[in-house]
Amino acid sequence: MKDSIITTKNLTKSFTDGDKVTTVLKGVEMHIERGEFVAIMGRSGAGKSTLLYQISLLDTPTSGEIVIDNINIQDLSEDERINFRLNKLGYVFQDYALLPDLTSMENVALPLLMQGYTKDEAYKRAVEVLDQVGLQGKYGNIPAKLSGGQQQRVSIARALAHNPTILFADEPTANLDTESSLLVLKIFKEIHAKGQTIVMVTHEAEYAKTADRVIEMKDGVVE
Repeated sequence: MKDSIITTKNLTKSFTDGDKVTTVLKGVEMHIERGEFVAIMGRSGAGKSTLLYQISLLDTPTSGEIVIDNINIQDLSEDERINFRLNKLGYVFQDYALLPDLTSMENVALPLLMQGYTKDEAYKRAVEVLDQVGLQGKYGNIPAKLSGGQQQRVSIARALAHNPTILFADEPTANLDTESSLLVLKIFKEIHAKGQTIVMVTHEAEYAKTADRVIEMKDGVVE
């Protein structure tokens, strides 16, 4: 292993519904290296998004160990986990998850303000990353005034604004047409070339080829 940035050991995740327990992750063992672009693939129900939610600290596993950037996540308090997510991780979701009443600029600047940036610093950085994803001139648009592809690029700009250690993307092209999907993947390739670690869940084999490596999941384990 060169420089592992994410390692999981015997990771399990079960969901309980009344008396019924469904185990989605069944002892996942994997590692991702710093600077790698990894695609997680598998059929619907294989556990790929559940795995992403565990390693991106959006959910808590039932058992097992997650080490991110040499920090054992199980050792963190809830407040420390929140701070870790806010400062070290970036997220891109298939539904964009933008605040509908805020402009592109405000959506990107908001997490920076939460991190303690001044308003001037946050807005300056927001312009930089919106330009980086090709949204010059769209700073004042609310999400409803943007296409799906443009909204996803705002989402990517927001995820990149604080220079995250790891960028997580859950089916980032699922709601996009082919042209917009290829543009999103082109942005990912560009930021990966600059050293960004990216972990992307996708069910599109064609899009997974953009990544350095594909992790195939089947029935809750890594194949």
